[in-house]
Amino acid sequence: MAEVKELPLVRLESITSAGAKCPEWPAKDVVDAALADPQWQPRPFIEFVLKVHSRCNLSCDYCYVYEMADDSWQANPATMSKTTVDQAAIRFGEHLRMHADDIRVAKVVLHGGEPLMAGPELITYLTARFRAETPPGIELDVRMTTNAVLLNCDNLRLMRDCGIRAYVSLDGDQGAHDRHRKYANGRGSYDSVVRGLDALRTPEYRDLFAGMLCTVDVANDPIEVYDALIAHQPPMLDFLLPHGNWSQPPPAWGGNSGATPYADWLIPIFDRWYDAPAQPITVRLFDAIIRLVLGGQPLVESVGLAPFQSLTIDTNGSVDFCHQLKSAFNGAASTGHHVSRDPLDSLLLHPGVVARQIGAAALCETCNACPLRDICGGGLYAHRYKTGVGYRNPSVYCADLTVLITHIIHRVAENVLEHT
Repeated sequence: MAEVKELPLVRLESITSAGAKCPEWPAKDVVDAALADPQWQPRPFIEFVLKVHSRCNLSCDYCYVYEMADDSWQANPATMSKTTVDQAAIRFGEHLRMHADDIRVAKVVLHGGEPLMAGPELITYLTARFRAETPPGIELDVRMTTNAVLLNCDNLRLMRDCGIRAYVSLDGDQGAHDRHRKYANGRGSYDSVVRGLDALRTPEYRDLFAGMLCTVDVANDPIEVYDALIAHQPPMLDFLLPHGNWSQPPPAWGGNSGATPYADWLIPIFDRWYDAPAQPITVRLFDAIIRLVLGGQPLVESVGLAPFQSLTIDTNGSVDFCHQLKSAFNGAASTGHHVSRDPLDSLLLHPGVVARQIGAAALCETCNACPLRDICGGGLYAHRYKTGVGYRNPSVYCADLTVLITHIIHRVAENVLEHT
């Protein structure tokens, strides 16, 4: 393992959600330290999240776009224009051609709001433009994250014709789902989502089903949630921890009490899944941790130390960091770059990009001293934020991740011993 190089705690004047200036990490010193390491090189972007529509037909109370610290969506156009699509596609192709030797698959993910609200004309135009800009030898993988309310036959035909596969957000059975994922009038969306899922799961469109995303609510029974989700036979399931950080803790957070409500919720699901005679589906979080335990590479950004190679393009053409950072403070995802004027390569040495591509050198002393460092990786970057310090902290879910990962290590070790 390469030597961990401890970076200095750098100070950057940033604006918090309260409007006050505070010194935060990362800043340019991170870039200088990375460039001083002869073994480090920036990694090209391989995932491009396109916010094709900035409004939503649901009003989920935990949404990081509309319900947390950043309210910049209000000033953005509702739909990405064809001009912005053209500019984004040109920058995309330019970047891929520059790094063609290092990229085998490029991912384009349509996000919102609700991306299907952008309409068939724009979605058809966008996918055609991005396919046209994809260089020979690079595979283009187009996905969409949807709430499934608009997954009807017309939109499924559109997705099939455009080669788009869908991740669907569902939080369990009707009671669990409708607690948070409601229409603006307060009515639950479960029935609408299940209708969309049923249409997606028909033989004609089944291959468009990429997976299911569930945001954890520890008020729900974990096994009931798991059983309700796998009843829809998703090819992949991922459990997402609700966004929060040290300054805005997540709901039911254990704080300094030693309580680990999220680990306690996930562990029964892990045991149910791991002990099944034949695992019915891939559970992305669990699979990623097991891969890391066995010395492999992670498939998610929430664990491990792999470089993060994703950017987001908003409806107005701004090039942003991952929009999960909007849960931290107003402007947290902003880079100041725009597809109309800035090549994507110009972001590769931005402090916010470099900080997510230097592995353990970006972690705080607590994380670097932890025996689980290479598996946990500090947790999801957005969950490390603390006002006045920035992102150089353990995850706000540190205690939960420690208990969950330790449990999985023990279960995997038991399994290995049984077969040796």
